[in-house]
Amino acid sequence: MTAATPDASQPAVPYGTPEAPRIAVRGEARLEVDPEIARIGITVAARGRDRRSALDDLTRRNAGVLDLIKSYGDAVERLETGAFSITPELTKHGRGERVRTYHGSVRVTAELTDFTALGELTTRLADLDLTRVDGPWWALRPDSPAHREARKKAVHEAVQRAREYADALGTTLAALVELADIGAESTPPAYPQAPGRMRSAAYAGAAEDTPAPLDLEPQRQRVHAQINARFTMVPPQL
Repeated sequence: MTAATPDASQPAVPYGTPEAPRIAVRGEARLEVDPEIARIGITVAARGRDRRSALDDLTRRNAGVLDLIKSYGDAVERLETGAFSITPELTKHGRGERVRTYHGSVRVTAELTDFTALGELTTRLADLDLTRVDGPWWALRPDSPAHREARKKAVHEAVQRAREYADALGTTLAALVELADIGAESTPPAYPQAPGRMRSAAYAGAAEDTPAPLDLEPQRQRVHAQINARFTMVPPQL
């Protein structure tokens, strides 16, 4: 008769012993903090009866948008150009088709840290001819201190909860056996959720006077951290 061998596919459950009973708890923390950055998306459009005129017009408009954004200096932390396209619009001509006009567009993304400048910049961009503005999307930096603070609070809660269990048994904690990080991240994604989002589009000539800047209220960010912890206890007298 052979002895049964344990199933290697099944993970070992960290049971305690009478000499070293274990407590398994979860610590969790949720914070609401002010955002650190705001992103806006700018789509510059142009059209022309031939490809060259549409491209020249798009190049000019794109340069104007980039110059305007760069004029805000350190308030703009990042500036990136995304998709670019020149697309013919076809129309029926007799039995065939011919190009009626060409449409061009360039997508630009700007990331700002100065929210006072943000309101003015978005307004000035939206006032430009054939320019669309989307945003703002509020966010925290990946290395924001808010994430660290949430993790610390989650650990403190786990320790406090374990102590309360031990106290209910008339004993105390002896040692930490395991601390497992199962999530400490901001709820909003890379581009945070839609609430608080502004969308503007300008499809006419820019006004002679600079428009009054938009009053944009930063959207509070939710930070969530969660950990699992296991401790050993001094054996209680039951």
